[in-house]
Amino acid sequence: QVQLVESGGGLVQAGGSLRLSCAASISIFSATTVGWYRQAPGKQRELVAFMLSSGSTNYADSVKGRFTISGDNAKNTVSLQMNSLKPEDTGVYYCQLTTYSGNDYWGQGTQVTVSS
Repeated sequence: QVQLVESGGGLVQAGGSLRLSCAASISIFSATTVGWYRQAPGKQRELVAFMLSSGSTNYADSVKGRFTISGDNAKNTVSLQMNSLKPEDTGVYYCQLTTYSGNDYWGQGTQVTVSS
């Protein structure tokens, strides 16, 4: 069973930065995609950013230019650097991984709260 463990969430003022990390129990070379999603209270979970096995990345329009997803193959971690945070970035952030066999795995989530 693949395990994903997020860390790095917290409370930050608007304009501040946070770095989220996701530690995977398997090599991220085993993944076709790794990504970050978030869910705000009363809203559906939405894609924030993802990275393909090729290394190419994609971002939601709302975070382009502010967030950066990256992977460390040696440590089997995926990170999300979040800069210029806004109150609307508040939510629970989830790490997600899809393997080449087509299985999806999710972390337990980490809370990010941005105060105005």
